[in-house]
Amino acid sequence: MDAEMRMRPLLLLPEMLLFVGGLGALICGSFVPRQRQWLIRVLTAVVLIAAMTAAAVQLAGPAQRAFEGTYTIDTATGVARILAAFGTLLVLALAAEEIAGSARESETYALLLFATTGTVVLAGADDLLVLAAGFLLASIPLYGLIGLVNTTAGAEAAMKTYLMGALFGIVLLLGVTVLSGVTGTTMYEELEEGLARAPAAAVAVATVGVVAGLMFKAGGVPAHFWIPDVAQGSSATVATFLTTVPKIGALIAVYRLVGVLPDTASWPLLVALFAVASMTLGNLAAYWQNDPRRLLGWSTVSQVGFLLVPIVVTGRSNLALPSLLAYLAGYTVTNIAAFAIVAALPDRRNLAGYRGLATQRPWLAAALLVALLGLVGTPPAAVFVGKLTTAAAAWDGGYSWLAVVVFVNTVLSLFYYLRWIVPTYRHADADADADAGAAAQILGRRRCPRAPLSSRLRSASPRVSPPGPSGTWSASIRNRGAASTFFRCTGN
Repeated sequence: MDAEMRMRPLLLLPEMLLFVGGLGALICGSFVPRQRQWLIRVLTAVVLIAAMTAAAVQLAGPAQRAFEGTYTIDTATGVARILAAFGTLLVLALAAEEIAGSARESETYALLLFATTGTVVLAGADDLLVLAAGFLLASIPLYGLIGLVNTTAGAEAAMKTYLMGALFGIVLLLGVTVLSGVTGTTMYEELEEGLARAPAAAVAVATVGVVAGLMFKAGGVPAHFWIPDVAQGSSATVATFLTTVPKIGALIAVYRLVGVLPDTASWPLLVALFAVASMTLGNLAAYWQNDPRRLLGWSTVSQVGFLLVPIVVTGRSNLALPSLLAYLAGYTVTNIAAFAIVAALPDRRNLAGYRGLATQRPWLAAALLVALLGLVGTPPAAVFVGKLTTAAAAWDGGYSWLAVVVFVNTVLSLFYYLRWIVPTYRHADADADADAGAAAQILGRRRCPRAPLSSRLRSASPRVSPPGPSGTWSASIRNRGAASTFFRCTGN
């Protein structure tokens, strides 16, 4: 029997570690007291490190296939495994203070591991059915993670995410059904031969459905509407994870899918339109945001557009896959760093609140500056390497106009990041004094006695004395303290 047609389950050791680790965190967390839930966090970290180690070992070897050719273990899968596990590990460190000792701590760790497993399965899927299973495994835990926040904004974000996920999940499954129906197979290797003889209209409709469904996981146009709400309404842990890790598997899944599509489907134009729409809409919407987390949410929408550019030239440029993986690596670290700084300042929920941060907490301000300039793509940041190779891949693949769009949108993104950076390095002395004066006035009024106005008037009323020996009248305040309090409370 051919090696590729065997099951070979050990090739999926990182995925099995992640999934079994999620089950272990869910079950063991039910028996561990709340004050000792840190043990589950340690278990989760150990599982993630073990998965990264196993992925690194397999990455050093040749490309292989498992489960009868439906799952591919190659460079893209290996990098996705390491990035997804490493990103989740960083999110875990961020979550240590936020959810430690909470009622749903172990459930959060379990859902993170399940969602990471689905992300990795998406990246390695070489079959439409495996792709659909990975999509569901990566999506369902996200609904639970968002819903763990017991707030109105969190409930709205969870509902919007669920409805969008259900809609685009159906669209993806519809596309999978059409592709398998016109070719009689679900394996990518056989799809490449069958789609060349299939009706072009059916292939085009199915391609739109599958790519649009994967855009829900990536957080790009046309399935991007839930991203800003989740970034703003969910916890910092969940917002960081959802805007970073799922993109890894979804974008590599798009890369694999379009690699087997025939040119008759005009898929490069479709992906290019999604890329331009995500870049432009994300940048324009982010410019008007005052909430830093919502701004980062729209920023991630625009980043998906940049990440789609190398996918457009799949099969046309040798830089396509290296630029995509390099961009994903740089974006993962940089975006998590930006959200970590926002999580460290939970009381600053608008950009004006960051005024004077450089003088109050200079190291945190410096880290924010590096993270935001990194997201712009300024040298020598890792995202700069990703954007540069992305534009080079587009130019090399014959899409020079797309490289120009990348450059223009990079410049546009600088403006809304500057709206955040500039207040951070401004002095807040004058504004702080004005705010302190206003606060003191408000607090002073709140401390006023709550006695009825009539009683305060009586206590502060003047007392007129009869004329003295000199024939003059005299008046005195019966209670000078009450009078001063009365006039202070009435603002006179």
